[in-house]
Amino acid sequence: MTTSLLSFGAIIFTLLSYLLSKKMYRCKKMMIFSPIVFAPILLILLLSIGDIQYETYKKGANFLSYMLGPATVAFAIPMYKNFQLLKKHSTEILVSVIGGTTIATLSSLFLALLFHLNGQLVNSLIPRSITIPIAVDVSKSIGGDPSVTVLFVIVSGILGTMIGPKLIHLLTLRSAVAKGLLLGVAAHGTGTARAFEIGKLEGTFSSLAMIIAAIITLVFAHTFIPALFNMLS
Repeated sequence: MTTSLLSFGAIIFTLLSYLLSKKMYRCKKMMIFSPIVFAPILLILLLSIGDIQYETYKKGANFLSYMLGPATVAFAIPMYKNFQLLKKHSTEILVSVIGGTTIATLSSLFLALLFHLNGQLVNSLIPRSITIPIAVDVSKSIGGDPSVTVLFVIVSGILGTMIGPKLIHLLTLRSAVAKGLLLGVAAHGTGTARAFEIGKLEGTFSSLAMIIAAIITLVFAHTFIPALFNMLS
């Protein structure tokens, strides 16, 4: 009974942490208050102060993890709603996303080889540049550790969201297409949220870029990346 209550309490605290961090981020546009940063910090404090085992929390949070599936399917909605927009700028989108995803995937592979990471860590690192729901599935399918992959994805998203707007300003990008694609490829879900803060069109293109990048990474992870890793290692 105690375990059940703790599990239920963990879910409630997770949701409250998210809502609190979201409210704080609206008031103060600082990365520390972003839900992807602040909510996990609150959760870590709860588990530490309450001496709650991670396994107990995980049992209660399994429902939230299960919702990653429907969230992944929901990515098809913006593609359907904005099909004409996607078709109009198909060349820019495909060239930019394929190029960005290829660089992101190869850089992950070469960094892993540079630091002599083992095979499981390499496979955990490869999907770091795509949104968490798909990254977790890719990581599982190629022999990575989903928990480690989530960490890499979060770090990539935070850094991309911090650096992306500065690059937009530095490069004086004015096109909604360019801004959205940059944030969507570099920082996936977190970058898309930031893109919607800039504008609706930027957010739309960022969503499309995030989805296409995930599909490309999925193909890469099951084709030439394993062969390239075996050849270089």
